[in-house]
Amino acid sequence: MSDENASVDQQALADEWAAAMEEQVGSPESEPDFMKVQLSELKDESVSGGDPRLEVILDIPVKMTVEVGGTEIAIRNLLQLSQGSVLELDRVAGEPLDVKVNGTLIAHGEVVVVNDRYGIRLTDVISPQERIRRLK
Repeated sequence: MSDENASVDQQALADEWAAAMEEQVGSPESEPDFMKVQLSELKDESVSGGDPRLEVILDIPVKMTVEVGGTEIAIRNLLQLSQGSVLELDRVAGEPLDVKVNGTLIAHGEVVVVNDRYGIRLTDVISPQERIRRLK
């Protein structure tokens, strides 16, 4: 597959995700105020290249994970697990999932599926001040 075809396929997939998210969330006019504030912060000139010191870190990759839940289990029981075993997690069905970056909670969200691919729609973003407070 040529680079041009791959680019077209990626754009088509991105367009489908955007359409699906628009359908679920509604029109931009119906966005809550907190979304408008966050988006306006992203458009700030200092982030888009105005501050060369910030520019250095913008391309650093981070590990983003979505945590469904967890459990504690004794090693004896862990060694008895086999295919088909079921583990009960500490999360209630329907409860928002944790979105973490490098192990730090940054948001909560819910699973969405678009074209047989999983995604996560953020339902609550933790403020930077709250993230710092949780580190203490």
